[in-house]
Formats: sequence, structure tokens, C-alpha cells
Amino acid sequence: MPLPSEPLRKLGFLTIGLFDEADPGRGHTSTLEIIQLGEELGFDSAWLRHRHLQYGISSPVAVLAAASQRTSRIELGTAVIPLGWENPLRLAEDLATVDILSGGRLNPGVSVGPPMHYDQVKQALYPDTADAEDFSYERVRRLLGHVRGEPATDFHGVEGFEVFSDRVQPHAPGLGARMWYGGASLRSAQWAGEQGMNFLTSSVVKAEESEDFAEIQLSHIRTFRAHHPDGERARVSQGLVVIPTDTASPEQRAKYLAYAEKRLPRTATPQGPARMMFAPDFVGSSAEIAERLYRHAAFREIDEVAFALPFTFDHDDYVQILTDMATRLGPALGWQKTG
Repeated sequence: MPLPSEPLRKLGFLTIGLFDEADPGRGHTSTLEIIQLGEELGFDSAWLRHRHLQYGISSPVAVLAAASQRTSRIELGTAVIPLGWENPLRLAEDLATVDILSGGRLNPGVSVGPPMHYDQVKQALYPDTADAEDFSYERVRRLLGHVRGEPATDFHGVEGFEVFSDRVQPHAPGLGARMWYGGASLRSAQWAGEQGMNFLTSSVVKAEESEDFAEIQLSHIRTFRAHHPDGERARVSQGLVVIPTDTASPEQRAKYLAYAEKRLPRTATPQGPARMMFAPDFVGSSAEIAERLYRHAAFREIDEVAFALPFTFDHDDYVQILTDMATRLGPALGWQKTG
């Protein structure tokens, strides 16, 4: 367990990349600048959320391709790509291409299930196959097979002047070991472990065996590792919303506290038919946040994090938060900057 004497090994952050509909370029550029800042500050990884038909990044793989050319060391991840919107073979080609461009730094995170608001969007997304699409774990298995180099066709060789491969090209060696599953249930945790994937656990879990967030998340981590070939060495990353205020202005502190206070009521009990539990946001000095994290049962089981940035803040807020994370909170958790 990463107690004060056992340091946090990998420090990452997660952003949604919001933009103004009238000026989307500015928001996308801001996201790229935040990723560059993350590398300069020594973060181990930067992750992008995925949003469709909203004013957040709809194509994180394309944005990470751009980020790969502006950075040289930081790992680049997606948390997560909802596979209900994707063709696994085409996505595998895109992921492999970006991994090659980045020099082997891509960490794709995925999830399954029908697309959000499927009844309203299915005619645009799958006009001919809407009722036949498979949104189960099988969609992830298909993607894993393509990424790991399994045959996609029984045809290969030369036809005329063209040469054809029977597997996805380019093939990115090592990418298959860097595939992550974003899970919020015991079933997902077990399945991800059985597939030899890595596991992303966030600030949202399903209340199944308990209504205590930390206890639920801890059970997911232990279930995942119990079913993974690597056992206790299997990689898990935790993604809580963490907002250090060490160098924040009085106005920023007031904004951050108001944000967390507005979201706090939803953390008291399971929400909706799916009984989803939300973690409280962590706002305060780095010393205060570190103390709270060391009391968090699930945090004590992991040594990698991708702290989530709040969706609605300004660029300058993210600069302050990331700077405090890297220079104050990370060291308080035993993390050391590399590179």
C-alpha cells in the first residue's frame, strides 16, 4: 500500500478539453498547451476524455496525434473511448498509427455499452444495423485482437502492384500491453483482469456490495488483480477529481470550493436506477489532500493516478492546478519528477 513511506510511482492528469462552438480551435489549442505544460512539469501521463455531440473533444485520438508531435516523453491516454461509437478495426488502425507517431507512448482506454441517447442517435450512427449492433465486451475483444496483431482477414499477399496484409497495419509492438478498460462494476473489473488489460477506475462506481465509495473501489481493484495474469503487479490507475489550492488566488479558491460544494450532495447516496456512487471532489492544500488520500482505502492499493481536472474551469485555473499537483501534491505523495 502506498503509505507515506511507499511513494506514488506515476502521476497523471485527465481533461475533457472543452471549447466554444463559435471558436473550437481555441479550446483544442488550449488542451494541447495543457499537455505540453504537463510534460514540462514532469507528469508521467496526460489523458483525454471523449465526448460526442457535445462541446468537448470528440476525437481524442486525433488530438493526441497532434500532442505526440509537441511532446517527447509524456504518455498519452484516452479515458475513455466509448466503443459503441467505433468500428474496432478502424479504431485499431488509428491507435496503432498514433502509437507509432508517439514513439510508443499511447495508452488507449475504452469502455462498452450502447452510445448515450442511442434511440436519438442510432439512425445517424448505424442507419442499417442499429438493432443488430453488439455493444458487449465482444466489441473490446475485437479491438484487442486487431491491436495485438491477430488476423483480420484470410487474404494477404500481392495483387497486381499492391501488397496486402492479413492484420492491421501499422502494427505497433507493445500497444496491446497498454490497453486499458474503464470499469465501474465488479463484473467489468473481473472481465478486464481476465483479458490481461490494465484497469482505469474513476470517481464513479456502481454501488453493488456497499454504499461506501472507497470500499467499492477497493473491491474493484482487488477483483481485477485477482483475475489478472500479473496478479498484484497488474496496473491500476485511479482518477479522482483533485484540486490543490496552494498557489490559487482568493477568487480561484472561492470558485473551486463552490464547484465542489455544488457537486457534494450527489455523493451521499447511490444515484439513479444503476445506483452509481460519486466520489467527493478533493479541494484544499496539497498537504490536506495528501492526508485525505492516505486515508482512502482504494488509494492505498494503487501507485498510479490520473487526477481529473474539473470540466468547467479556465485555462489559467488548469495551469495553477497542474503546477501545484506537480510541485507540491506529487512530492507530498512521494512522487518524483523524471525526465
